[in-house]
Amino acid sequence: MYVKQTLISLVSMKKFVVYNPTKLHFGVGVINDLNLSLTAYGRKALLLMGQGSARRYGYFDLVVEQFKKANIEYIVYEGIKPNPVIEDVRKAVEVCKNVNIDFIVALGGGSVVDSAKIISLAYASDVDPWDMVTYKVEAFTKVPVIVVLTLAATGSEMNPYAVIQNPKTLTKIGYYNPLNFPDESFLDPSFTLTVPRDHTVYGIVDLIAHAFEAFFSKGDDATLSDRFVGAVVREAIEYGRQLVNDLQNLALREKIMWAATNALNGLLFFGRETNGDWGTHNFAHNLSVLYDLPHGATLSIVFPAWMRTFKDKLNYRLEQLGHLIFNETLTAEQTIEKIETFFKEIGAPTKVKDMGITGQEEKERFLQQVINNQPQGFNIIMTEDDYKKIVDLIWE
Repeated sequence: MYVKQTLISLVSMKKFVVYNPTKLHFGVGVINDLNLSLTAYGRKALLLMGQGSARRYGYFDLVVEQFKKANIEYIVYEGIKPNPVIEDVRKAVEVCKNVNIDFIVALGGGSVVDSAKIISLAYASDVDPWDMVTYKVEAFTKVPVIVVLTLAATGSEMNPYAVIQNPKTLTKIGYYNPLNFPDESFLDPSFTLTVPRDHTVYGIVDLIAHAFEAFFSKGDDATLSDRFVGAVVREAIEYGRQLVNDLQNLALREKIMWAATNALNGLLFFGRETNGDWGTHNFAHNLSVLYDLPHGATLSIVFPAWMRTFKDKLNYRLEQLGHLIFNETLTAEQTIEKIETFFKEIGAPTKVKDMGITGQEEKERFLQQVINNQPQGFNIIMTEDDYKKIVDLIWE
C-alpha cells in the first residue's frame, strides 16, 4: 500500500481514456466515397441542411448523387440556423418519426452537425430534445449520423458535443453524450472554398478558442497536450493569416480544416484535471442568444476580456501560452495583446461595438442576461464581479 501511494504521489498527469469512434474521411474528393458507406446504415435517410448555401454551391447535388448510387431513399429537412434553435430540432424529430428514417446525413457546418446529433438521440430514444440536453431525461440510444462538412470551425465532426439554444428561455447550452460521436465524417476541403471571408475568420477564431479552453483546464502537467495546443494555434495563425487574404487557396483551406478538427477531437485535452474550462464559451453564448451573433465572433470578443479579468490568476499559464504560440518570452499582458492583435488583423471583432452593439442600456441588458444565466468555468470560477469586469472590457 505504501509503495502504491508513493507511486500515485509521483504522477503528474491525470489518468484518461482515449476513445474516438468516428471514422473520418479527409481530403479532396472523399465525397465520391460516401456511397460506399451509406448502405451500412439502412435504406432511408434524413438529409439535414442549413439555410440554402449547400444547394447554392452544388454540394446538395453531389450528396444526392451519392444517395442515388447507393439506392438510398432520402427526406430533406432544410433551414437549420447558424445559431441552431431547439424548435427546428423538434420539427426534424417529428419528420423522422413520420417517415421512420434509419440514419441522418448532416450536410453543413457545426450548427447542422450539432442539430443532427440531438435529433438522432431524441428520435431514437423518444424523448423531448430540450429535456434531454438539459439532462432532465436520459438518451439511451441513437440512429447513426454521417457528416458531410462544409465549414471548418467547431470540430463537431469528430467529438461527442452539441450546442443548441432556446430563444424562449434565452439560454444556449452545450450537451455532452458519448453517443454523440458521428459514425462517419467526410471532410472535403474543397467544400469550404465557398465560405465567405467573415465566416472563414469566425471559424479560425473558433478553433483557436477550443485550443485555449483545453489549455486553461485545471492542472498544467499534461505537457504534450500543451504542445499540441501550441501547434494547433500556430497552424491557425500562420495559415489563417494567409487564408483570409486568399480564400480560393485550397492548400490553406485544407490546413485550417484539419486544425479545426484536431482542436476539439480530444487530442488537446488528455491528461488534464478537467476536460477544458469552457467558461469563456459559456459567457459568450449569451451574446449569441441575445443578439444572434456568429459564435466565432462572440469568442474573439470575450476571450481577451476573460484573459485580462483573470490575468493575475492565470499569469504563469499565459506566459507559457505566449511562448508556445509565438516562440517568445512574453508577459501575460503581452500574450493577450498579441492574440488580440491577431484577431484584429484577420478582421475578427474584439469589442461588441465592432458588431454594432452600443449604449449603456444595452450594456446593462446584457449584464443582466449574464447574471440570469450564471455562466461558469470548470477551472476558473466566475463571480458576479467578474461578469461586470468582462462586460466592462468588451463594451469599451
